[in-house]
Amino acid sequence: MAAQTLLLRPGTLFQIGLLAASFGLVYAHTIAGLVSDWSVDPNFSHGFLIPPIAAYMLWQRRAELASHPRESGPWGLVVVAAGMGLHVVGNVGAELFTMRFSMLVTLLGLSWYLFGRKVTATASIPILYLVLMIPVPSIVWNRIAFPMQLLASNLAADAIHLVSIPVFREGNVLHLADTSLQVVDACSGLRSLTSLLALSGALAYVVPLSRLSKVVLFLLAFPIAVAVNIFRLTLTAAAAHWIDPRWAEGFLHEASGLVVFGVAFVLLFLSFLALGRLERGGKRADRPSHCV
Repeated sequence: MAAQTLLLRPGTLFQIGLLAASFGLVYAHTIAGLVSDWSVDPNFSHGFLIPPIAAYMLWQRRAELASHPRESGPWGLVVVAAGMGLHVVGNVGAELFTMRFSMLVTLLGLSWYLFGRKVTATASIPILYLVLMIPVPSIVWNRIAFPMQLLASNLAADAIHLVSIPVFREGNVLHLADTSLQVVDACSGLRSLTSLLALSGALAYVVPLSRLSKVVLFLLAFPIAVAVNIFRLTLTAAAAHWIDPRWAEGFLHEASGLVVFGVAFVLLFLSFLALGRLERGGKRADRPSHCV
């Protein structure tokens, strides 16, 4: 059967509506649990932003999506079945991450079935981007968070020494002259990293860079998150030592987190500008010179 252009006829719209309603019924409880986690867990409060960003990523590719032929992909039903299977397994085993991840598999399968392989290939990155809205399982989070706490404590102690503040590190506790700072889970930098990965992923997708530069921009979230977290810990220690120990806790401590995340965004944007300049410089260098 010849491929059809990506035009939504009444029959297709009815089919999409029916499948969307079925998807909503199957995953209503899972989606409600996600929203609840975003509301109560500050580590994943950025989850509210992920679906709108993914929708914008699709909208930005609307011309490319419309240019692809629409052809039914029967193999998409196999992917849908795999997603449903993951949902059942996660439900039986009370494994939330598996249940939630199955939504993405099901969405990919539905896209393949309704619109074909080419449309799904274009939409796959925005769909897979949704994985950043799913909270990491606690067992994995804790295995990552504690080493990051120790790394942050060690690097922060070195940075605090550099600004001539006496400090003694004991595990993840930084002892100053008048107070002690405990680098807890929230100060490990993992929370900033998850939020910054979501931001760098969206930025890398929409900016006009080469594929390699996009990957580099996304991965820069890791060193930027570590660097700004060390800066935050050092700034907190300096304020506690030189101004008042109360600066190390409460509202001022939380406010500093927002400021430092803003700094991280600025660094990420500057990285984009630098990568763009490097690409333009490379293109100029590749142009053949003409002798007069």
